[in-house]
Amino acid sequence: MKKLQFSTIAYLVLFLIAYNLFAAEKKGEYHGARHTEYPAWFKDGFLEFNEDIKEAAAAGKRLMIVFTQPGCPYCNALVERNLSQKEIEQKVRKHFDAIALNMWGDREVTFTDGQPYTEKTIAEKLKVQFTPTVLFFNEQGKIILRLNGYIPPRRFNVALDYVIQHQEKKMSYRAYVKANLPPGKSGGLIKEDFFMKAPIDLSVKKKKRKRPFAVFFEQKHCPACNILHSKILADPYTRNIIKQFDVVQLDMWSNTMLTIPDGTYTSAKAWAKALDIKYAPSLVIFNEQGKEIIRSEAFFKVFHTQGMFAYVLEGGYKKQPSFQRYLSARAEHFREQGKSVDIWNYKSLHDTKK
Repeated sequence: MKKLQFSTIAYLVLFLIAYNLFAAEKKGEYHGARHTEYPAWFKDGFLEFNEDIKEAAAAGKRLMIVFTQPGCPYCNALVERNLSQKEIEQKVRKHFDAIALNMWGDREVTFTDGQPYTEKTIAEKLKVQFTPTVLFFNEQGKIILRLNGYIPPRRFNVALDYVIQHQEKKMSYRAYVKANLPPGKSGGLIKEDFFMKAPIDLSVKKKKRKRPFAVFFEQKHCPACNILHSKILADPYTRNIIKQFDVVQLDMWSNTMLTIPDGTYTSAKAWAKALDIKYAPSLVIFNEQGKEIIRSEAFFKVFHTQGMFAYVLEGGYKKQPSFQRYLSARAEHFREQGKSVDIWNYKSLHDTKK
């Protein structure tokens, strides 16, 4: 009897070892994370925003806060692609006190309202959904410009100039971008078979919508729009998710008329201005009730774009207000299925196996 018990226990132990080895072997890999060394000239700061703003002002500078997170490839791009360029580095060092905050960190921070927070809770208060998120403050403690996500060097340079020159006193950032970031040379709008045909009616009460909807704000002669269509929207799995939405493509500078969610009949240009659309392409995703859930105005690859649509389609935003936490859980879910995830690649995760 004792011999039988021992054999049974040994069998169970061997089975569990084999199962765990098989599970470990089956789990997909995770690629694309990047460790980032922030420049030595970044400041630790007081982490009391009003004091940091005063200190910057005394030196003729403005405060720049950068929200980051560990392993973020877009944060890495900000440092290694943008801040590594001599012109940008000199401009930031001369005109800003730059401080990095970890959106999941526990350091104590005192915001401009005088209230104490942790890095994590101030990120939540400010609704930081993407990293890097860069905030620029004026001398009175007001956020005058916010960059949600990574933007390439040329765009970033324009943003710096807007703040350095105190242009917020003269014009909106959107108007400044239009005047100082002229379109490229890549032709007209690229059509997709899932875009709605005119007349476009996005009204909520009138239509009683059963599907969420998404709006791509683009413009003519837009190289970044070309990349969106050729690298991201060309992906079969991405297209499959998007086709479960009502999807609209609008020229952000056009007089094309449409009915927007609140029932107003207006132009694409006027609606883009009301939504504070600064760049092309920008993506804004709404739920069935016409509430904006999430937007992208930065540089994204396939995994994050798919994640934004899934976040709304699955109702993930109802349970998890942090998009980054949702993305982490989504990546882990796919890895448990044996699918490798690459967050810094144009290739669909559904095309990558371990």
